[in-house]
Amino acid sequence: MASANSAAHIEPTASDIRLVIAASSAGTIFEWYDFFIYGALGTILSKTFFPTGNATLEMLLFWLVFAVGFGFRPLGAILFGFLGDKLGRKYTFLVTVTLMGIATAGVGFVPSAESIGMAAPVIVILLRIMQGLALGGEYGGAAIYVAEHSPPNRRGFYTGFIQASVVGGFVLSLMVVLACKALMSADTWNAWGWRVPFILSIALLAVSLWMRLKLNESPVFKAMKAQGELAGNPFVESFTYPGNKKRLFVALFGIAAGMTVIWYSAMFSGLSFLKTAMRLDDTYAEIIIGFAALFGMAFFVLAGRLSDKVGRKPPIVWGYALALVMMFPIFWTIGAYANPGLAEAAKRSPVVVSGPDCSYAIFSPEQTTPCAKLLADLSGSGVAYSRGEAAEVSLTVGGKAMPLGEYAWADKKARGAQLKAWLTGAGYNLDKVKPTLGASFMVFAALLTMMALSGATYGSVAALLTEMFPPHVRYSSMSIPYHIGTGYFGGFLPFISGVIVALTGDPYAGLWYTWVIVAVALAVALWGIKGGPPRDYGE
Repeated sequence: MASANSAAHIEPTASDIRLVIAASSAGTIFEWYDFFIYGALGTILSKTFFPTGNATLEMLLFWLVFAVGFGFRPLGAILFGFLGDKLGRKYTFLVTVTLMGIATAGVGFVPSAESIGMAAPVIVILLRIMQGLALGGEYGGAAIYVAEHSPPNRRGFYTGFIQASVVGGFVLSLMVVLACKALMSADTWNAWGWRVPFILSIALLAVSLWMRLKLNESPVFKAMKAQGELAGNPFVESFTYPGNKKRLFVALFGIAAGMTVIWYSAMFSGLSFLKTAMRLDDTYAEIIIGFAALFGMAFFVLAGRLSDKVGRKPPIVWGYALALVMMFPIFWTIGAYANPGLAEAAKRSPVVVSGPDCSYAIFSPEQTTPCAKLLADLSGSGVAYSRGEAAEVSLTVGGKAMPLGEYAWADKKARGAQLKAWLTGAGYNLDKVKPTLGASFMVFAALLTMMALSGATYGSVAALLTEMFPPHVRYSSMSIPYHIGTGYFGGFLPFISGVIVALTGDPYAGLWYTWVIVAVALAVALWGIKGGPPRDYGE
């Protein structure tokens, strides 16, 4: 397929490449905005569509449905990858952005579970599936479209804007949420105002379509079509083309899975950690995360540009290795500065639950044993705890036994009030807080460091995946492993991390999921990613 690759070496004019990058990046920003707006509104959506009376269960159900959208991304990659390799890059990602806009706006019109019962979460799940299918085709189309317009020595730099646009979608989702909250009263926001960011997707869809309709088809695809080199069945040929199985394996486990869990730990786990375990004011947490993501976008473009000079492999390997060393210290730093009083209370007055039958059924709205009820109440409060062995149920805070004989075992609300009183008496401040300016800067700096690690592993990925696969099955071959890696390893990260935290009582324990995935990715990347300067497939 060298002839088709040669077509890509025709240098586009400066205005052409600006339009290609702008239209592709804008569409990617809007489409990821549509996908991330669901995650940005986790607290309110969990109560609106998944009310159970158990705060931990509500959030876990929310993250599970969040993951459903990711779970369907590989199917979207297969479907739209097939169309992209058969019908063209341009028209395929016109379809994906339209589907995403319609599905996202739809969430804004779904009545609450209080109004229509179980139909509400069912409809939301169906819309998340539509979003997942659409996103499965979007990234591959936009990344390939820019890459196939780019010369090899600038491909990392140009496609770095596509990588940064994924973060841009997250930033835009936070900006819209914060703007809507600023323009509305708290009562209005909680009642119906949260629906506005979803409905705004209609306007974003119109802008995206207008920009993308101005684009021409990729020169590589046009050359393949003219020369009769299009794949007969891109999906099948992705797995049968010589050497492609190894490339698919490396793309999945060495690239997509590793870089996704770093990025999602930085943003989604970071946001959830600040709002729950650190008890930051929701809006304040969103502002800090938003600024970290906004400034962090530069690292994605810089890493792409660096890869044009040193090759695609070094930034990814460096990023993985540093993430393994720095991930826990970064989050410990966030914990120390985000809520110093809470961190100090946890050290001074550790919480220990002891007793028989201390198995916590996290998916049950109510626990059946006293010890399990204590664990559920502590998990819902976000306070870290550890477990001990004892013949009878006991709760100690700073070594002092709490009078469990006074605990309202049958009344969940009363239990919560009693637990809060005990913890407050031991020095725990369970109210929402806003850290000082200096402490906020340290939290921002720690999150920005995570974004730098994410940029190193993510910035050159579009260029690398494009160069790994032959042009006639490129859309399918890069989209399938990318969306399996991001969809399953990344999409289920908030849910799996949340389960680990709920079961252990350690707000940092969920990071072990990310650490293990990154360790595997580093080993696969060292083995499977080719070193040397950037080059087109087959060169």
